[in-house]
Parts: sequence; C-alpha cells; structure tokens
Amino acid sequence: MAGRDPGLGSFSAVTGIDSMIQQLIECVQSFAGKRVLVVGDLILDRYVYGDAERISPEAPVPVLRVRERSEAAGGSANVAACLRALGLQVTCCGAVGDDPTGTRLRALLDELGADHCLATCGDRPTTAKTRFVGLAQHRHRQQLLRLDDESTEPLPAEAEAKLRKLAVEAIEWADVVCIEDYAKGVVTAGLVAAVVAAAKRGGKPVLVDPGRLDSYDRYRGATLLTPNRSELELVVGKRFETPQAAGAAACELAASLDVESVVVTLDRDGAVLARPNGEWVHLPTRARSVYDNTGAGDAVLAMLAAAVAVTDSREDAVRLANIAGGLEVERFGCVPITVEEVLAELRLEQGRRSGKLRSVEELVGELKLRRDRGETIAFTNGCFDLLHPGHVDYLARSRELASVLVVGLNSDRSIHAQGKGADRPLCDEKHRAAMLGALESVDYVVLFDDHEPEGLIRRIAPDVLIKGEDWANKGVVGREFVESRGGRVVLLPLVKGYSTTGLVERIRAGTEANAPG
Repeated sequence: MAGRDPGLGSFSAVTGIDSMIQQLIECVQSFAGKRVLVVGDLILDRYVYGDAERISPEAPVPVLRVRERSEAAGGSANVAACLRALGLQVTCCGAVGDDPTGTRLRALLDELGADHCLATCGDRPTTAKTRFVGLAQHRHRQQLLRLDDESTEPLPAEAEAKLRKLAVEAIEWADVVCIEDYAKGVVTAGLVAAVVAAAKRGGKPVLVDPGRLDSYDRYRGATLLTPNRSELELVVGKRFETPQAAGAAACELAASLDVESVVVTLDRDGAVLARPNGEWVHLPTRARSVYDNTGAGDAVLAMLAAAVAVTDSREDAVRLANIAGGLEVERFGCVPITVEEVLAELRLEQGRRSGKLRSVEELVGELKLRRDRGETIAFTNGCFDLLHPGHVDYLARSRELASVLVVGLNSDRSIHAQGKGADRPLCDEKHRAAMLGALESVDYVVLFDDHEPEGLIRRIAPDVLIKGEDWANKGVVGREFVESRGGRVVLLPLVKGYSTTGLVERIRAGTEANAPG
C-alpha cells in the first residue's frame, strides 16, 4: 500500500502554503447556490437543561431542576442545517411518523429554508432524541442522560417505495447527493442502490456517512464513504493505532465496495483519504479543545458535500472537513458551522503567516471566531509614529488585560487631518503597522481614517477599551458604547519621559542647533 503524510492539515509543512489557503478560501466562497440532496434518518433533537446541584435521596442519581428546553433538527436534518449554514440550497428526503414530532421536524426544516420531500408512516414514530443536560454553576453543560424514542425496523415496503421514488426524482435537481445513515431503518440497501444508480446516470457524486454497522455492502458503488475511526474498526474487525494502518484498511475497503474514495475521520489525528488503488494520504488537523463530539460527523459530511460541489480536489475537501469537524467539537450540541466561521478560521491561519495587519472586515470575522472560543478582546489606538519604550511598556500591559489585543492605527490621512505638522507622520502607515506587528504583545493592527476611532470601536466591540492615564480628563472616545455592552475602560499609567511629540521636538531642536550658520 502506498501512502503519504504531507502534514497539510496544520498548514505548516508545505511550500506554497499561502496559495493553498487562498485556494480553500475561494472554494468556500463558491458554495452559495450549489444544491445538495440529503437522504437519510430524520431526527428531532430535544434538550432539557437544568441545574444539577444535588443527589436524589431516593437513588444515587443527580436531580435536574429544569431551567430551559429547546428543539433542533437532528440526524440527516442536521446535515441539511449545516449545509444551509454554509450557503447551499438543500432538499431533505426521509421519513417521519404521523405525529407531533414529525410535524415539528417539518416546521424546523421550513425554518432552515430547506425543501423537503418526506414519506409519512402512520404506524411508526418519528425518531426523537431527548438529552438531559446538567448545568454546573449555571454555565458548564454536561449531558446526564439521553432518551431515544424510535423504531429501528426497516421502513414498511410501501413507505420505502415512496421514499425511493421521491429521492430518485430529486436527484435531477441536485449537484451532490448525501446519504446520512443513523441505522434507524430508513437507509435500506434498496434505497441506496436506487439512489446510487440514478446519481450515476446523472453524473452526480454520492457521499455516504455510514451507520455503525459490521457490513457496508449496502453502500456499494457510492462515490465517497466517511466512517470515523471506531466505525472503520467495527466494519473491518480490527483496531487501528496509527493513521497509516487506517489508511491501508480504508484502501482495501474502497476496493471491496467499488467506491471512489474513503475518508476516515480520526479525531485529533485529522483524517485519512484512501482510494481503491492502494493510495492514501493523511491530512492532519490542528489540535483543539474537545467539548462535545455531538454533530461532528454531520458537519464533516456537509462540508465534504459542499466542497465536492465546487472542486475536484478531494484533498482540499478533506482539509475543509477537518476545519468544520474541529469547530464543531469545540461547542456543545449540534451547532451548524457557518461559512463566515470557516472563512474566519482560514484567514486566521493565513494571518498567522502574513502578518498582523487586517482590514476591518477581516478583523471582525476573526474576532468572532475567537470570541466563540471564549477569548476576550482588548482595544487601544494611536498614531505610534515613533515606536519608543513607553509604547512597548503600554502595549505589553494592555495585552495582559485580555486574550487578544487589537491596535487601531491612525492612517496617514488621519494624522494629516490632526494638524501635528507638515512632516508628520514621520513614518508612513505601512511601516508603522509593521513595527507594531513585530511586537509580541500585539495580535492585530487595523488602520482607520477618521479623526476619532468611535466607528472602529463599534465594529470591533471590545471587552476592554484602553487609553493612557493622560486621557482621564479628556473623555475617552467609545467609553459609553463599551460600557453599555458590559465592557470596561482602563486607563494605564505612562512611562515618564517618553512621548512621540517630545522625541520629535528634541530631534528638531538638535537638527536646528547643528545647522550650518
């Protein structure tokens, strides 16, 4: 078996990596308007949140005092939700019961803007999963119990025939077909065979997220399968300690099922892309803090489908799927990853390689992503015309007040408008930004043209607004806005004896004193 491990998932070991990131960005920006048909098990996800503060006197179990309830589209409906968040058009094809749960699922799909063609089974309940979630200190969520209301028997013949007809008819509309199998009885061998055959006639790829089964024969002829590590271990009957072992086994699986490729997700190890000719490639991912694995497989399938709709590169599709799965596990429950979040993640990595200067639009996207991870944002601003020890000390102490420090930098035009002198700024905005970006304490630099940074502050919405103590009696621009959002304003002491204006005056005085008579 031939394999390779290019280390591309961490964006750290390949020449031309910046162009690759740009290629991924352009891929994501092309998602809008592409059409995906999602076939599979529809599930209603219910959540019951409550404080778990004591143990029951009746049994050694926690008592949950209910504080909140919510419902969301789950199973293949969650794949549809993920695709909609990425900007794609979606039709969802599945089966529901003639019950309130089925009615609620239809309504949720409508709210998502996803079309649906559903078979109704009068004597079969709509699958529902109810998760009871305890809140520690009203914040930290921990699932205590899950209650499944379902039937996993194969669909009745009449319902399966109707569903098969609906799915085959919808394929003509789609660019890509997804099959999401939760092993709830909807995704039968007959349904898969009909969908695969119709898709092949139309030249449409079929992506399958397989159920937890000991045989994948029902998926024969599909374009791409996406088992996770444990699912692959179950179907081949052995464990895999390394990506290399998983890659070799996935190649054999692809060949035995006549599929174009198998993508095995490997948690912290990223993913392996394997083909039936024995070639495989390991695509690592960036290490993340895993909060909840729920919905990660749906996010991966949705991203793969979106990427396959716009690019022939399966490796690029897997790189994007790594990002989507990684973002998903950082959250509790099934939370669809938006196209803006994926772009922000890519630009965040691009930014790490290309410096710290950002446009306002780029910065807002990256800060949203970092806020979603629980980071806090500090902001300060100035001209920083001649970077001196006072600036370095001030910025270092500013960085200690939050996770991220953003410096708003007056543009050359803004400084000219302040009347500091015909020769100011001494250094143009490009070089001032580069100097600030060289400081470890500074995370981002953003230019602004206005005389005051009020507009920029409103766009960034910092948690901490920082100025020097010399602003105590001047009125800090942006204070009212920041404090109205629960943020704070901090005035830092300045290093005595250093100011840009003072340095400029000393330079001018020295120049005049040394001028020829």
